Amino acid sequence: MIDEPFRWIEAINNRREYIEHELAPGSPTIGLSIPDGILLLTFGRDRRKIFEIYDRIAMGGIGHPGDLERLRMTAIEFASTEGFTRSAADVSLRRMVTYSFSPALKQAFEQIYGAPYLARLLFAELGTTEDEDLLIRLDYDGSMVASSMSPGKRKQNFGAISGSKRSLDQVESFLRQAEVSDLQSALRVAIHAWALGIYMVDEDHQAPPDDSVLCEFLDSRLETYTVEAGFLDRRLVQSRACYSEVSEADLNLALQSFQKS
Repeated sequence: MIDEPFRWIEAINNRREYIEHELAPGSPTIGLSIPDGILLLTFGRDRRKIFEIYDRIAMGGIGHPGDLERLRMTAIEFASTEGFTRSAADVSLRRMVTYSFSPALKQAFEQIYGAPYLARLLFAELGTTEDEDLLIRLDYDGSMVASSMSPGKRKQNFGAISGSKRSLDQVESFLRQAEVSDLQSALRVAIHAWALGIYMVDEDHQAPPDDSVLCEFLDSRLETYTVEAGFLDRRLVQSRACYSEVSEADLNLALQSFQKS
């Protein structure tokens, strides 16, 4: 019996190592808050990874398609129930993550005889002003990091998820220094951040590339990846239908900055 806690810890460590290995190839998702709303952007091959959840809430994810779909449906069900029993204005991303998602993911991860969620999520909630926007990264073990969850915390205008911690660190370092003012500038920054994130997932890439190398790398990835982006539009917040997919014209215009002439 004395060995049981140590066996549990060993099992948890093995489980974490396995999940991290499974998530490592995942395509990063970038979230950026700008005056007009919140942009979520990623690249994919054969399935959608950015979804509308409720009036002012959207979600992006990396991981197993089945787990992402289960979590998406759970989020929609929670938000819809809250909106029905209370009101649409009472549906809160903070409440959803803190009291529903985080405990559920933590429990699934720590129950070593059950299957954990192979997923990493990025949630976005549109505020009435840019300062009220909220981006939350939620991990498979229930841990979360938010752009702002308390009055004393420094506000960030971005959120991101990636396949590895090294990749995520480079993405966040870039986003802290990036300047965005409108949708086009946000698209360019998000595309740059995505390319940097997927580049740094490769263990052979020890240092961030210069711009020319990154552009060549991104250009080569466009042969197998397609860009996907959703936008929560603050100008439509009163109509409740805030979410829309970014147009192909806007995406192509942003990609031109990275493609060979």
